[in-house]
Amino acid sequence: MLPAKEDIVKAVTFKTSRSGGKGGQNVNKVSSKVELILNVETAAFFTEDERVLLRERLATRMDQEGNLHVVSQEDRSQLLNKERTILKLIALLKSALHVQKKRKPSKTPKSVIRKRLADKQSNALKKEFRKRPQLD
Repeated sequence: MLPAKEDIVKAVTFKTSRSGGKGGQNVNKVSSKVELILNVETAAFFTEDERVLLRERLATRMDQEGNLHVVSQEDRSQLLNKERTILKLIALLKSALHVQKKRKPSKTPKSVIRKRLADKQSNALKKEFRKRPQLD
């Protein structure tokens, strides 16, 4: 189950740094790049099964300590980048915790089988009539 936004904010740490990109002189002064760090092992809102699933599916995004890193530097505002990292984390957790339903194979309906056999029979009759010699 996905945690609430408030629970996520309590469990994560934010690191800020100067970001590249647009902003002019502001880029050199303001730390607008935000990195969100979530330790999956210590997060209280995950069950053990969910932790295993996250470790398995998000292994490329985690470091050796089991921290999940999400970075945002799209906006000039630190606050907007912080919000973006939280939204990115929620989307990431949602996709990683999604379990595909097992597909149940369906049976072919009896009416479809009957129709197919009737069509085959009518085709066979057409071809049978073609073989018979024409009497004048």
